[in-house]
Amino acid sequence: MAENKTQVTKQSVAAFLKTLVDAGRIADAKKLVVMLEIASGEKAKMWGPAIVGCGSHHYVYESGREGDMPLVAFSPRATAFVLYVGIRTSGASALLARLGKHKVSGGCLHIKKLAEVDLAVLAAIIEKGVAVVRD
Repeated sequence: MAENKTQVTKQSVAAFLKTLVDAGRIADAKKLVVMLEIASGEKAKMWGPAIVGCGSHHYVYESGREGDMPLVAFSPRATAFVLYVGIRTSGASALLARLGKHKVSGGCLHIKKLAEVDLAVLAAIIEKGVAVVRD
Protein backbone atom coordinates (compact mmCIF):
# COMPACT_ATOMS: atom_id res chain seq x y z
CA MET A 1 0.00 0.00 0.00
CA ALA A 2 1.27 3.50 -0.85
CA GLU A 3 2.75 5.58 1.93
CA ASN A 4 0.81 8.65 3.08
CA LYS A 5 2.23 11.82 1.46
CA THR A 6 1.33 14.05 4.40
CA GLN A 7 3.83 13.27 7.14
CA VAL A 8 5.60 15.27 9.82
CA THR A 9 8.74 16.96 8.52
CA LYS A 10 11.69 18.66 10.18
CA GLN A 11 10.85 21.96 8.46
CA SER A 12 10.41 24.87 10.88
CA VAL A 13 6.89 26.26 11.24
CA ALA A 14 8.34 29.75 11.81
CA ALA A 15 10.47 29.52 8.66
CA PHE A 16 7.47 28.34 6.64
CA LEU A 17 5.30 31.21 7.88
CA LYS A 18 7.97 33.71 6.82
CA THR A 19 7.52 32.52 3.24
CA LEU A 20 3.98 33.91 3.15
CA VAL A 21 4.00 37.05 1.04
CA ASP A 22 1.61 39.35 2.88
CA ALA A 23 2.26 40.62 6.43
CA GLY A 24 -1.46 40.28 7.24
CA ARG A 25 -1.46 36.62 6.22
CA ILE A 26 1.65 36.00 8.32
CA ALA A 27 -0.06 37.58 11.34
CA ASP A 28 -3.22 35.52 10.76
CA ALA A 29 -1.15 32.33 10.37
CA LYS A 30 0.65 33.02 13.64
CA LYS A 31 -2.72 33.48 15.40
CA LEU A 32 -3.93 30.19 13.96
CA VAL A 33 -0.80 28.43 15.21
CA VAL A 34 -1.49 29.70 18.74
CA MET A 35 -5.15 28.65 18.54
CA LEU A 36 -4.24 25.15 17.36
CA GLU A 37 -1.56 24.75 20.03
CA ILE A 38 -3.94 25.85 22.79
CA ALA A 39 -6.71 23.51 21.61
CA SER A 40 -4.43 20.50 21.18
CA GLY A 41 -1.96 21.16 23.99
CA GLU A 42 0.83 20.34 21.53
CA LYS A 43 3.40 22.34 19.56
CA ALA A 44 2.78 22.94 15.87
CA LYS A 45 4.80 20.97 13.34
CA MET A 46 4.98 20.96 9.58
CA TRP A 47 3.11 18.13 7.89
CA GLY A 48 4.42 17.96 4.36
CA PRO A 49 5.57 21.17 2.70
CA ALA A 50 2.52 23.38 3.43
CA ILE A 51 0.37 22.09 6.31
CA VAL A 52 0.83 23.30 9.89
CA GLY A 53 -0.60 20.79 12.33
CA CYS A 54 -0.73 19.94 16.01
CA GLY A 55 -0.88 16.53 17.58
CA SER A 56 -1.25 13.26 15.76
CA HIS A 57 -4.09 10.83 15.19
CA HIS A 58 -3.82 7.33 13.74
CA TYR A 59 -6.64 6.40 11.37
CA VAL A 60 -7.72 3.15 9.74
CA TYR A 61 -10.24 3.13 6.88
CA GLU A 62 -12.57 0.21 6.15
CA SER A 63 -10.44 -0.44 3.04
CA GLY A 64 -7.47 -1.19 5.31
CA ARG A 65 -5.61 1.98 4.41
CA GLU A 66 -4.16 3.59 7.51
CA GLY A 67 -1.82 6.33 8.53
CA ASP A 68 -1.31 9.31 10.76
CA MET A 69 -2.68 12.82 10.43
CA PRO A 70 -2.64 15.90 12.64
CA LEU A 71 -5.40 16.30 15.21
CA VAL A 72 -5.99 19.78 13.86
CA ALA A 73 -4.24 21.69 11.08
CA PHE A 74 -4.32 24.49 8.54
CA SER A 75 -2.71 25.38 5.26
CA PRO A 76 -2.34 28.92 3.93
CA ARG A 77 -3.52 28.38 0.36
CA ALA A 78 -3.46 31.12 -2.29
CA THR A 79 -7.06 32.27 -1.78
CA ALA A 80 -7.77 31.33 1.84
CA PHE A 81 -6.61 29.50 4.92
CA VAL A 82 -7.86 25.93 4.76
CA LEU A 83 -8.51 24.53 8.22
CA TYR A 84 -8.71 20.81 8.92
CA VAL A 85 -10.72 21.03 12.13
CA GLY A 86 -13.42 18.34 12.08
CA ILE A 87 -16.31 20.54 10.99
CA ARG A 88 -18.54 17.52 10.37
CA THR A 89 -18.81 16.90 14.11
CA SER A 90 -22.01 17.14 16.10
CA GLY A 91 -22.88 20.74 16.86
CA ALA A 92 -20.44 22.20 14.34
CA SER A 93 -23.20 23.55 12.09
CA ALA A 94 -24.53 25.76 14.90
CA LEU A 95 -21.04 27.15 15.46
CA LEU A 96 -20.48 27.66 11.73
CA ALA A 97 -23.70 29.70 11.58
CA ARG A 98 -22.15 32.14 14.09
CA LEU A 99 -18.60 32.10 12.69
CA GLY A 100 -18.74 34.86 10.11
CA LYS A 101 -17.48 34.89 6.53
CA HIS A 102 -16.30 31.40 5.55
CA LYS A 103 -16.82 28.54 3.12
CA VAL A 104 -17.03 24.81 3.71
CA SER A 105 -15.72 22.34 1.17
CA GLY A 106 -15.73 18.65 1.99
CA GLY A 107 -14.44 18.42 5.53
CA CYS A 108 -12.48 21.68 5.32
CA LEU A 109 -13.19 25.18 6.54
CA HIS A 110 -11.99 28.05 4.31
CA ILE A 111 -11.35 31.51 5.80
CA LYS A 112 -9.78 34.38 3.87
CA LYS A 113 -8.98 36.67 6.81
CA LEU A 114 -9.36 36.15 10.54
CA ALA A 115 -10.79 39.67 10.81
CA GLU A 116 -13.87 38.35 8.97
CA VAL A 117 -14.72 35.73 11.60
CA ASP A 118 -15.50 35.57 15.31
CA LEU A 119 -12.27 34.24 16.86
CA ALA A 120 -14.05 32.89 19.94
CA VAL A 121 -16.36 30.82 17.71
CA LEU A 122 -13.38 29.65 15.63
CA ALA A 123 -11.60 28.60 18.83
CA ALA A 124 -14.70 26.63 19.88
CA ILE A 125 -14.82 24.89 16.48
CA ILE A 126 -11.14 23.96 16.76
CA GLU A 127 -11.53 22.69 20.34
CA LYS A 128 -14.61 20.64 19.41
CA GLY A 129 -12.76 19.08 16.49
CA VAL A 130 -9.80 18.10 18.68
CA ALA A 131 -12.12 16.62 21.32
CA VAL A 132 -14.01 14.51 18.76
CA VAL A 133 -10.83 13.10 17.23
CA ARG A 134 -9.43 12.26 20.67
CA ASP A 135 -12.62 10.41 21.77
